Amino acid sequence: MEFLFGVVTGAHSLDDLIRWGGYVVLVAIVFTETGLLVGFFLPGDSLLITAGLVAAGGGLNIWWLNGLLIVAAIVGDSVGYAIGWRVGPRLFTREKSLVFNPRHVERTRRFYERHGSKTIVIARFVPIVRTFAPVVAGVGQMQYRRFLLYNILGGVGWVLSMTWAGYLLGRAIPNVDRYLHVIVIIVIILSVIPIGVEILKERRRRVG
Repeated sequence: MEFLFGVVTGAHSLDDLIRWGGYVVLVAIVFTETGLLVGFFLPGDSLLITAGLVAAGGGLNIWWLNGLLIVAAIVGDSVGYAIGWRVGPRLFTREKSLVFNPRHVERTRRFYERHGSKTIVIARFVPIVRTFAPVVAGVGQMQYRRFLLYNILGGVGWVLSMTWAGYLLGRAIPNVDRYLHVIVIIVIILSVIPIGVEILKERRRRVG
């Protein structure tokens, strides 16, 4: 517990956390961020990239890492979907609390209205929206088979793109972990560019 507090306060880094907790901590964090409403604050993108860097240094097996985290991401989103299905529209009127902010749900709902089912894929690369997108899909009672398809596509794409970005950079550049924050920002921007292009195309089609 003391170690986890050190991570929160900045006394320990993400790679320290990964080396300390290994696959168990990684799976728990990815599942919580994608499956439980309280997980919106967790550092999903930077965690996956850092895990890839640790794997490049031999601290983790990249194949086990990918397999376990893909399963955690898919199961997490399915749990979020089930929560939304069960709670229903009451979610939109729930009061603000320490672990719940209605603005996050409303932001995700608008995102979902604009992009439809593709939100489940796109949201994987958007912090906070990533946590609430499956819940909103459940509230809207999207057909589960359709949801699961986009859930799998998004989960696989997110985990592979982030972990392999870290892994390949770690293999190519010595001491690359010193520049982790810059790398995370660059990778996120690069992953969001195709999504942004797709959104612009969709808007142009609607206007036309």
